[in-house]
Amino acid sequence: MLQKFSEYLRLEKHYSSLTIQSYEKDLHDLQAFLTETESFSEIEKADKKQLRNFVVHLSQKNLSEKTINRKISSTRSFFKFLLKTGELEINPTVNLKNLKLKKRVLVPYTEEEIFLLEKHLTDPDEDLSEFERTRNQLIFELFYQTGIRRIELIRLETHKIDLINKTLTIIGKRNKERQIPITDELSNKIKNHLAIKQQTGQISNDYFFTDNKGQILKEKFVYNLINKYLSAVTTKQKKSPHMLRHTFASHLLHNGAELNSIKEILGHSSLVATQIYTHNNIEDLKKVFNQSHPFGLKNKEK
Repeated sequence: MLQKFSEYLRLEKHYSSLTIQSYEKDLHDLQAFLTETESFSEIEKADKKQLRNFVVHLSQKNLSEKTINRKISSTRSFFKFLLKTGELEINPTVNLKNLKLKKRVLVPYTEEEIFLLEKHLTDPDEDLSEFERTRNQLIFELFYQTGIRRIELIRLETHKIDLINKTLTIIGKRNKERQIPITDELSNKIKNHLAIKQQTGQISNDYFFTDNKGQILKEKFVYNLINKYLSAVTTKQKKSPHMLRHTFASHLLHNGAELNSIKEILGHSSLVATQIYTHNNIEDLKKVFNQSHPFGLKNKEK
């Protein structure tokens, strides 16, 4: 049934291969748990008590609430599929609740930190070829200037870059397509890197970002690259492509962009997801107070 479920996710739900792999991993973990504790591996035989025991087992492994909730979600989806196909008549996951997430505040990088990073990326002391230097700069620029996800950047195809209209066509989650505008400056940097790729004979590759051998970049490489550069300019604990995405959204919001517009650029299906990226710092709150409250500074100046 797991194989049929995977085919259903791919053919009917149009989920990406990475999303399907995540579902498969979660369900294999459940399968392994049932084999060890109940002496059977068929997930469709599990009852609500056994599924609750699985959640308790995950909690005892000190996994994050977010990871456990993802596994619960995968399990729910599988049993809904079994109901849809007529394999089951009763859904044992009906009362299987998500764990309450701990509230966390993601603090974006400051504009000063971003400018420092941009300067650091042009450091001539770094032992890189022109191809590597311009590629690495663009990886940072695209994360910060477009807010795209890591996998979206890695899978960006060259023909999806429209330098005339200055847009990128991004294939996001569930194969949803969206267009993101880019600046003239970013467009010129892309054009420059394309010329360098052509000189090195890599322009034929479908993917815009490649390694020195013309192969698509690995996710780990992109993560380590961004982590290394951010470590040189910030002391914040989180240093990742996702934090650049969060910073992109926060800076847009801080400078007056509407939340719904940010949602469209980020490729979110609802505003609830977009609101996670918002962050009101104390200076923003001071501005609101000073401009809006009767005792604010604007009134004291009268």
